[in-house]
Amino acid sequence: MKPSDVPQERLSGRIALVTGGGRGIGLAIALRLARDGARVIVTGRTHDDLDRTAQSIGGHALVCDLADRAATDAMITQTRAIGRVDILVNNAGIAESAPLGKTDDAMWDRIMELNATVPFRLTRAFTPAMIDAGWGRVITIASNAGLTGYGYTSAYCAAKHAAVGMTRALAVDLGRTGVTVNAVCPGWVATRMADEAIARIQERTGRDAAASRAALESMSPQRRLVEPEEVAAAVAMLCTEGARGIHGQTLVIDGGQVLK
Repeated sequence: MKPSDVPQERLSGRIALVTGGGRGIGLAIALRLARDGARVIVTGRTHDDLDRTAQSIGGHALVCDLADRAATDAMITQTRAIGRVDILVNNAGIAESAPLGKTDDAMWDRIMELNATVPFRLTRAFTPAMIDAGWGRVITIASNAGLTGYGYTSAYCAAKHAAVGMTRALAVDLGRTGVTVNAVCPGWVATRMADEAIARIQERTGRDAAASRAALESMSPQRRLVEPEEVAAAVAMLCTEGARGIHGQTLVIDGGQVLK
């Protein structure tokens, strides 16, 4: 066993809820927090993915379409029955792209709901218990699109800017409670979302898969996609006691693509 494989118990006794925890960034975060000793609850839409995650971490899987507010309310009740959430990771989200003229109300509403409204509603639901306990971590996986603008993504950029703005405002509200609120802002990460973007580049430009991937990679000075585990490492760091002074911040993980 390598030293990096040895379980760390610094989050022992803490309960973490990770939305979109069945795959990609959410899966990596769930695995990392469990390795650090947390009891992890994962939620998302895909039953099989969530079950695999829960079995891997010895945690709980709650199937829920977060775009359905009634279902989300039921998931909140189920989560509270398991225990007090100490760490909330707002990871679930969607990305769609279209020029402004083709960004209809339905697309706008879908993107805003998952990327901005759901983090707001979950944060509102779970922070009171954190405040009562005098300790908590709220970490929203936003995007570097929440710090700049990209073409054909007006709805997505608006939603991620909203998530970052909420983080900054809540940091002021919760500054003296023992609860920290931060946003992690990745660039392109090697997940299904990047695969879908590569496929769109192929379709629109006629490039092959390798050239299309290189087009995404070229957006970063490091000329690579970020790995999900890198995002998970940042989340884990923000959960530590030593990170209690990191509050209301946007931690950008994009290889230097957006310099803020």
